[in-house]
Amino acid sequence: MAPSNGEAVRVHYTGTLDDGSCFDSSDGRDPLEFTVGAGQVIPGFDAAVTGLEVGESVKVTIPAAEAYGEHMTEAIQEVPLEAFGEQVPEVGWMIEVGSPEGHRMAATVAAVGEESATLDFNHPLAGKDLTFEIELVEIVGA
Repeated sequence: MAPSNGEAVRVHYTGTLDDGSCFDSSDGRDPLEFTVGAGQVIPGFDAAVTGLEVGESVKVTIPAAEAYGEHMTEAIQEVPLEAFGEQVPEVGWMIEVGSPEGHRMAATVAAVGEESATLDFNHPLAGKDLTFEIELVEIVGA
């Protein structure tokens, strides 16, 4: 029996990029548990699980639009180095900043110049097609 919306499931998965590199996996961990159709995982992942029976596996490539969205150039901003206080940021740092409305947002330091740093507010996997190997381990229930 395949899971339906509102049912909790447990899956093992491995996620890879086009170059074959692994960006995430449940290997060596407990299966990922989520509720089908609840928006807890990216839409393409959710859809792939709904067609599986317990014990079945599927390999699916999810286009960027159904994963973390396209990479948006308007989500890249320059900020003065003074914004970091005494610390000098390094490329690759993941930081959290507050918006004028009080929301917390994650950003990656993309570049550091003499007077400013470039922050990328896109999800690190934005603009990338993602391939998942997914095994439905269990349907937990509603």
